[in-house]
Amino acid sequence: MTGSLLGVRPHPGRPPVLDAGPGGDAAGWTERHGDALRDLLDDHGVVLVRGLGLRTVADVAGVAARLGTGSYVEREAIAARTLLSDGVYSATPWPARQPMCAHHELSYVLDTPATLLFACLRAPETGGAAPLVDTSRVAADLPPALVDRVEREGWILTRSYGDDIGASWEQAFGTADRDAVERYCRANAIDTVWTPDGGLRTRQRRHGVLMHPVTGQRVWFNQIAFLSEFAMDPEVREFLLEMHGPDGLPFSTRFGDGSPVPEAVVDEINAAHDRHAVREPWQDGDLLVVDNLRFAHGRDPYTGDRHVVVAMTDGVAVPAFEGAR
Repeated sequence: MTGSLLGVRPHPGRPPVLDAGPGGDAAGWTERHGDALRDLLDDHGVVLVRGLGLRTVADVAGVAARLGTGSYVEREAIAARTLLSDGVYSATPWPARQPMCAHHELSYVLDTPATLLFACLRAPETGGAAPLVDTSRVAADLPPALVDRVEREGWILTRSYGDDIGASWEQAFGTADRDAVERYCRANAIDTVWTPDGGLRTRQRRHGVLMHPVTGQRVWFNQIAFLSEFAMDPEVREFLLEMHGPDGLPFSTRFGDGSPVPEAVVDEINAAHDRHAVREPWQDGDLLVVDNLRFAHGRDPYTGDRHVVVAMTDGVAVPAFEGAR
């Protein structure tokens, strides 16, 4: 099969699936067909490659090195995950019984990965698929007043780094040097406050609607709903509010003018993502290639031993919101 002959099988309610043929040389296949796969990604925004036979983290690293423009080093992680190889990370820690709502990876970071490669080294017994959402459709589906407001004002993410939930500031920024964290934050339009107990609180204003650089479509590119306090388990949220108050929550989102985002709006955003989600059950060895600027992704609840890893590549600069500091 030559690159010019690559084609995908469309299925209603499912992502496009590309049959790579007999597995065994995933890196070699990617070397031969990488350009054609990139073209398919530009056309569809997401492609599931089946038949590569990915079995190890080394297999995934080999594919990522041939498909992307260079490994991406994660900064500002919400949940600590493990760097397994050059540019290959463990999946975000998340309870198996709880769904993870759709979101763009690191949409609050000014240097964001444009391409995600999810590899299934071991499929779960049941569930565990990745809902995939074309957020140009979400932008067209949500109330125009909401989309226009977020496009005009942006959105604000506040974080309180501690030991309760998610990554510590040392894990999130990859250093225990406060001066290095301050330099990073100044360079990336992030306000910082150090607390007496050694914790860190941050605030950043970001664009929430972007024009896709390839398609020209308007996309809903943010984590307003995913990082809302209403995304937490209600009992956990109440406990954290009682312990730390509203300013001490691990994360919270607001509109760009500082106004709270009501729970009803968070529900509306998640419902729009659900309406446009497509999914395909994992099989061992699958590779899911995602345009992170166009498609949001999530994770369904599952049973069994699910082993999915992710490589991030093609870092792209997202402009800071004017007047964010």
